[in-house]
Amino acid sequence: MFLKTHCLPLLITLISLSTSCFGSYREDPFHIDFRHGHAYRRPTTYHPYFRTFGVSNQRNYHNPNSVNLFNHNNQIWSRLDRARASVTPKVVNVDDFGAKANGRDDSQAFTKAWKYACSSSQGAILVVPKNNIYRLKPIDFSGPCKSALVLKIDGTIIATDDHSDYKKQGRRWLYFDNVQNLRVEGEGVINGNGRTWWQKSCKINEALPCKEAPTAVTFNECSNLRVAGLQIKDAQQMHLTFQKCVNVEAFNLFVTAPGNSPNTDGIHVTETQNININNCVIRTGDDCISIVSGSKNVRATGITCGPGHGISIGSLGAENSAAYVSNVIVNKATLSGTTNGVRIKTWQGGSGYAKNIKFQNIVMHNVSNPIIIDQNYCDQQNPCSKQVSAVQVSNVLYQNIRGTSASNVALKLDCSQSFPCQGIFLQDVALRPQEEEEDIAEASCANVRLSYLGNVSPPCSS
Repeated sequence: MFLKTHCLPLLITLISLSTSCFGSYREDPFHIDFRHGHAYRRPTTYHPYFRTFGVSNQRNYHNPNSVNLFNHNNQIWSRLDRARASVTPKVVNVDDFGAKANGRDDSQAFTKAWKYACSSSQGAILVVPKNNIYRLKPIDFSGPCKSALVLKIDGTIIATDDHSDYKKQGRRWLYFDNVQNLRVEGEGVINGNGRTWWQKSCKINEALPCKEAPTAVTFNECSNLRVAGLQIKDAQQMHLTFQKCVNVEAFNLFVTAPGNSPNTDGIHVTETQNININNCVIRTGDDCISIVSGSKNVRATGITCGPGHGISIGSLGAENSAAYVSNVIVNKATLSGTTNGVRIKTWQGGSGYAKNIKFQNIVMHNVSNPIIIDQNYCDQQNPCSKQVSAVQVSNVLYQNIRGTSASNVALKLDCSQSFPCQGIFLQDVALRPQEEEEDIAEASCANVRLSYLGNVSPPCSS
């Protein structure tokens, strides 16, 4: 009698829960693959969309194993906050180390202040005071530090405009290397002072040779990193780069440069894992966000983009190289007046993959090429030769994407003939021409295996 009255309701509840869970699980478009042009159900051993992968070649890497990466990041910061609360950190002011903010070079003072803060075993807050403008030559902020560190930028840091100052460091200005448990935050400005670099770009003056310019802010091999609240403007080339980093949060950033400034990507992610980019406004002359080889577990949420070249995965596979990008979500973005919307771009002749990618809940305003996969990407003066090998693009979902297209072709899927795009899903896509005279936007699709879910406009003709 006890079994009937107590266990039977429990059994019914368990059955209903299991039906509900597995029902929604099967509806996940990423649980479907396309092989030989028809739907293929994967085995039930399919792993969750976001897995955490081990890393063997990064300094001071903490492997969170199977823990959800974003929850894991939050747990890390909660522990660090509690640790800071129990110990009073040193407050270190760059002015106390000789910074004058008088228009002359303050690099030495910043270097001394950093070394002092980094050597503190009780933690430190390195302060760049507000209402001051500090001019800096290229600086390396090197770790590891003895404890957690906060760099609080409330003033303005501006780059030297003397190009000879960059001969030693080459392609970098502010360079953070091998630092763990670091916060760089505040209400200040980082100004790359890039106009003299743009004027010497071959993209502005074709008579000039093509040369690389410095990246304004680079984080190299850093872990448990937070960058928040800052304005980063007028970079010499790229504004903010995360390179070989693990467990990164970047949020509430305002990244700006003129729309015609060459190669001024907003946020560049390379060989970086477990990164969350949230609530950022990015208006530059190149990609708002670019995600390139070696990056996995990348989430960008609440992004306002434009002007610029859109949000890009790639380019990948240049010079016949192998490239690998996986587990990317771009969610709740608004793009306005950009030359591309959400883009995957790969060179012919490359190898590797770009897979498990979601673009969802995105609004386009007067955007050229709102949705584009370009596996014949060629960004060079001479035409690219036709090659057989290609980076494999697969398991890509475009979901709830709406707005207006500045180009006649709103959907362009130009995939490799040898390595067709596989498992491409279009769900609830509504793109219309910006010009009211045109009734329907066009789609151009080649060498792609795709599926429609919900209403899709424009659809591919084939």
